[in-house]
Amino acid sequence: MLGAGFGLGLAAIAFGLAPARPPLAAVLAALTRPAQPAPALPADEGGWAARAGRPFAAVLVGLGLPGDRVRSDLAVLGRPPGRLLAEQATAAITGLLLPPAVNAVLALGGVSLGWQLPAAASVILGAAGFMLPDLSVRAEAARRRDDFRHALSAFLDLVVISLAGGAGIEQALSSASAVGTGPAFARLRGALEAARITRQPPWSHLAALGQALGVAEMGELAASITLAGTEGAKVKTSLAAKAATLRAHQLAAAETQAQAATETQAQAATERMSLPLVLLFAGFLLLVGFPAIVHVLTGL
Repeated sequence: MLGAGFGLGLAAIAFGLAPARPPLAAVLAALTRPAQPAPALPADEGGWAARAGRPFAAVLVGLGLPGDRVRSDLAVLGRPPGRLLAEQATAAITGLLLPPAVNAVLALGGVSLGWQLPAAASVILGAAGFMLPDLSVRAEAARRRDDFRHALSAFLDLVVISLAGGAGIEQALSSASAVGTGPAFARLRGALEAARITRQPPWSHLAALGQALGVAEMGELAASITLAGTEGAKVKTSLAAKAATLRAHQLAAAETQAQAATETQAQAATERMSLPLVLLFAGFLLLVGFPAIVHVLTGL
């Protein structure tokens, strides 16, 4: 264990001093990629876990963490990758050190658990602590994507209304984004404002925003608006159909969740009813068998 820890420490120092170089294709793609809109909410520095694990974040970055999927989830939440890596490092170190600390306290009280059980517990708790912030970010990002799809359907309805009133596609997008509130509409306003400042078509920034957030519906919206902006296609009917499709999917998902919640509540109610039935049956058996048990005991 000491040799493995010493070797891991040397590897971490080596990765920190000489981080891996990014591929040339990724660097060239970053140079030609349109400018990403700024996050709608300011980046949060996090709590004590992020501050305590900040020195280890550079080592994890040198190892190639986090992955593309996690970066997409963090983009949805508006959090920097360094905060997640710092929290993962703190949780992993806490999980590694907790079993030896408990073993030391028990040893002071005269109880020894050996070294095998604390070592196995350290590995398990360290791995679980490293994965826990990642799972939390993934679940929160999934909820935020659902909220973004709800806001996107309302945004499409507002765009269709503006188009029906005779506005152009760019004016309709700006007017619709200015009406709504919340993080999703703030992201849409940021993308459109970045397109205006850089004098680029708004649909390119909307497509980049959808790719960064991992929302496929944004890519479909950008493709439809591209046809309207470049080919002069009538996009009002297409956007109305996309808004109706989004609402239908959201309604189906809500019905599925409600049905699952109802089934869960029914199962919980059934389990709660089983305990009184068991107690009633036990009381019935005791009532029937008590005279026979008393007769046997008195006969002895």
